[in-house]
Amino acid sequence: MLLRGLSWLVAFQLAGTVLNVLFFPVLPGPIIGLVLLFIYLAVRGGVSEPLNEAASSLLRYLPLLLVPPAVGVMVHVADIRADLWAIIGALVISLLVSMVFIGWLMQGLIKRQTRHKDRL
Repeated sequence: MLLRGLSWLVAFQLAGTVLNVLFFPVLPGPIIGLVLLFIYLAVRGGVSEPLNEAASSLLRYLPLLLVPPAVGVMVHVADIRADLWAIIGALVISLLVSMVFIGWLMQGLIKRQTRHKDRL
């Protein structure tokens, strides 16, 4: 069952890569594959047992996948230090924009939910 779940994950990543090459060169193929997998799971209504087992097996090794980016950050620490204020500014601005957007979105969803409850 693990092999079947891993095959599904690889198939969605492959589909995402194909769409990346053919239509969406700006978006990474694995991200497109994740979106396709999300849509598939949303339409299907749940996660199958093989896919759940494969995801659980991969999650155990997630910390190992985070080591190379951490090493890469430490290699470029001088560049990061040189642009520290620009990085901090970008992070603060993106945080504020995200918070405003999420607040706006939540207000819209709350209004939508109250309208839906009023109809029932």
